[in-house]
Parts: sequence; C-alpha cells; structure tokens
Amino acid sequence: MKKTGAQILCESLLKEGVDVIFGLSGGTVIPMYDAFSEYPQIHRVLVRHEQAAAHAAAGYSRTRQKVGVCVATSGPGATNLVTGITDAYLDSTPIVAITGQVARSFIGKDAFQETDITGITLPVVKHSYLVRHASDIARVVKEAFHIAATGKPGPVLIDIPKDVQLEEAEYSYPESVDLPGYKPDVRTDPVQVARVAELLNRSERPVVISGRGVIVSGAHEELKTLAETLQAPVVHTLMGLGSFPPQHPLNMGLFGMHGSVYANRAVQDADLILAVGTRLGDRATMKAEEFAPNAILVHVDIDPAEINKNVIAFTSLVGDAKNALGQLNPLMEKVDRAGWLAKVTSWRAANPMEEYTGSAKLSTRRVIREIYQATDDHSIVVTGVGQHQMFAAQEFAATRANCFISSGGLGTMGFELPAAMGAQIACPDASVWVMAGEGGFQMTMQELSTIIQEGLPIKIAVLNNGYLGMVRQWQDMFMAHNLVDVAIHSPNFVKLADAYGISAEKVETPEQVGPAIQRAKNHAGPYLIEFTVDPEENVYPMVAPGQSLSCMIDAPKKVLAGKV
Repeated sequence: MKKTGAQILCESLLKEGVDVIFGLSGGTVIPMYDAFSEYPQIHRVLVRHEQAAAHAAAGYSRTRQKVGVCVATSGPGATNLVTGITDAYLDSTPIVAITGQVARSFIGKDAFQETDITGITLPVVKHSYLVRHASDIARVVKEAFHIAATGKPGPVLIDIPKDVQLEEAEYSYPESVDLPGYKPDVRTDPVQVARVAELLNRSERPVVISGRGVIVSGAHEELKTLAETLQAPVVHTLMGLGSFPPQHPLNMGLFGMHGSVYANRAVQDADLILAVGTRLGDRATMKAEEFAPNAILVHVDIDPAEINKNVIAFTSLVGDAKNALGQLNPLMEKVDRAGWLAKVTSWRAANPMEEYTGSAKLSTRRVIREIYQATDDHSIVVTGVGQHQMFAAQEFAATRANCFISSGGLGTMGFELPAAMGAQIACPDASVWVMAGEGGFQMTMQELSTIIQEGLPIKIAVLNNGYLGMVRQWQDMFMAHNLVDVAIHSPNFVKLADAYGISAEKVETPEQVGPAIQRAKNHAGPYLIEFTVDPEENVYPMVAPGQSLSCMIDAPKKVLAGKV
C-alpha cells in the first residue's frame, strides 16, 4: 500500500515505539505535522524554542532509557537544535533529530530557509541522513534508531526535504538493519579480562571510577559486586552519579574539580585505578600528567577512541561495561584491604562538605541540601550549569540511575527547564525538581508556557545570587577580583511565574526555606520558588585550572597541598 513520505515517517516512528515528540512546526515540516495529526498515538509537545525540543528529548531519553525524538523545520529551526544535539553527543544521549529541508529542486540554491544541517552537525552526531526518496524513509528510520541506541549512544539526524514528505511510495518496515560499516562489539576479550583481573587482585590501594557508561549499560549490580569483592572505594564523574548505592560505605561521591577531598585523595593515593565508562575528561582528571601518579590505569570503555585520548592507560578493556565487569567478577579474589579503606574513611570523616558564605544571606548549598532532604527515592533532579550544579552534585545522593540529570560535557546553561519537561513526561508519576541559576534559567524560561500547556507539575528552584555565579567565582579567584560583565539583572520571577499561570513565592531567610519547599511539594501543579542566595558564596572544594587533584582549595584561602 502506498503512503506519503510523511505517513511512512509516522508509521516508522510507531514501529520504533515512539510515543512522544518534542518540536516546533514550520514551513518545511508542515506535511509532516499534517501526517502527525492522523497518529494520535504519538503525543506532540509544542515547545517555544527548538533548542528546548532537543534538551527535552534528551531529558526524556535519559529518564525513560529509550531514544528521544525532536523535530524542527529547516534553516533557523534546524540550527536552533544544534546546541541540544551537541549536548546529547557529548553526554552520550540517544536522540533522533528530524528536520525538514527545502524541496530537492531548491537544495544548493540558497533557497528561503535552506541550511545544510547535515553538514553543520557532522562533528556532533553519530550519523546523519539527507533523505532523497520517500521509499528510503522506513530504512533510514530503522537505521537511525539502531545507531542512536547501540554502542556508545548518541544523536542521529534525519533531514527530509518537503517534497519527499509529500511523495508517495510503498511502505514496508524492515525487520533488521544491514550496516556493514557499523557493528559495535560489546564483547570483551577474555584473555585481556584475565590480565586485568590479575592486576586488580594484586593491587593494594584500588579505586574504581564510575562514569555514565555504567548507567547506560545497566552495570549497577556488576559494579557493586566488583567493588565489594575488591573492597575498593568508588568515586564518580558528574555523569556517573547514580551508578552506585549512595549510602554504601564504599561510595565516595564526586571526584574532580569540585569533587570531595576524600574522593580526590583516594584517586591520587591509589596504586590502581579502574575507570569504567568514562572519557576521563579534563574536569575529572585535571592536570592529566599528574593524575593518579602512584597508580596504574585500567580503562574500560565501549568506544576504543576514548582509550588513551586524555590519560594514557596501562591497559584497557574495550567493550560494554556490563559485559566487561560481568566477566571480571568471577575472577576477583577477596583480599584484605581494611587498612586502605580505613585510611579513606578517615579522610571522609575529617573533611565534610561545609558552607562558606560571605554574608547572612541564604547559602545555596543549604537550600539544595534541604531540597534533597525533602525528596524521595522516586524524585528526579535536573540541574542547569554553574555553581548550583556543583553544589547539587556534591549534595544529592543519587539513589538510582537517571534520577540526577545534568549537562556534563557541553555544560549548557538553560538545559534544566526543557530537560525537566522531558523527564516529567517520561516519568509522569515522579516528582521532578529543577535546580536553576537565574542566568541559565533566563535562557529557556519561555518553556514555562510549555509546562502549563502540558500540565506538568514540575517544581522549580531558582537560586538567584545576582551573578553568573561560576564566572564570578573564577574572576574573583583567578583574575584578581576583576568582575567583568558578570552581574546580571533578573525579572521578578514570582511575577513572571504568575504571568504564565504558575504558583510561586520568594524566599529570603533560612526559616522560610523548609516551609516553602513543603508548599511546593504539596502543590498539585508546577511551582516556582525564587531563593535569594548569598552572592559571594563559592563552591568548595575546588581544584584550580592547570593544577592536579592534589592541589585542592578546601575552603576560602586554604590550599590542602601544592600551590594555586
């Protein structure tokens, strides 16, 4: 039976289990949206900006653990997706971005709203397609979802000219894909596994670094088993939070630039580092040549390109984290490492996370801590980028995978609100909290309208310190207190929320914090709280750029080792 290209697209999306798309219509996707109206099984979320569509698809993907879908028209619609696509690429989030394109006869002629979006996104997608014939759409969709979700996950772009959407073709959805050049192998070489197991068993001071790859592969139990057998402290990258039980005595939390003193000390004093599912990026390792100077590094990652990219490994396992750890566990020997664990535990007891405020105003850390204490195991926290993000990463003990959502690799301000929309739609029964700075919030706050239109009961904490906080901290600490273009004017967020039809209040004193959080929790719909917080509070610990993890600034004017 013949169908239009747009109808074939809809039928193919249904075959892939798509039940929601985030998008904004426009000239070259009008035929697509016309077809969408025939398929009520696919819920359409009308965003106010295409960047929000991509972030919402990512939030949906990361909480639902399936491929998210976003749609935009050609030209500015497509280019507005690019930041969200790049964010998904750097955080290994599987999304499929579908864009309209000018008719085939106009391609290459600088037609109205023509943009080479496949060329623009080439460095930040796993693959991209420019569909030339309606008969190719079903195959392309099948391949796109397969590529996005397998191996190291990431975004795939499908660009469909307007006339291809209108063209008719026979519809038949393929049962499998045939991609000779793309065959990710999740299996790990058993001979190499045995060598790594021997290194682990001989180690005296092992540390496990857990990254997002553990979450993506679902290797939580395998990681827990290995850590308990090895008796190794587990530290996390920002994207690895939620991969290990938070209250487990071996959990040392976040490490890196704003990691805990005890996590960073454990890494620097280890004699073996097992890094699982992480690229070992610069914000985690800091000065790479001085990273874990006493340790041999064993790197486990599904992407061979990540091995030796940032830190040279002694040896490696290329493969899926769940598979690799599953093969390692039967080879692990129980060794007494009580002395090593006692040492790390003593560091933790001596170096709790503390508040350092420069005034009597609210502490951002304190507010975030109280929100965490008010959440339950079914809550999802979505952060923006900056000081509040690091406070949240330090304070939130992620109780399960995909309950702490943040922009890691790209560090995208404005990520939080649209990503929370996707998370709430993916998990309608969960309590979703947004942690936002007033700077990032103003980048995508137009999505408050989408939240109302969709009836999403998202709770929003705007932490307003009057600055682009992390920029101010860096200028204050490393640029001789020269604050340039960092103070930021904000609207009255309570009135803004009211204009959108959202209940809101402003909190300025410590005694107001708890009751306001409870009112937000008990409110049936969306709720916004603006917290007026200390403008000079800095995030500690901190490792200065260019320094090693051993040179931590633990408190104002206090350097634990080395020089800043």
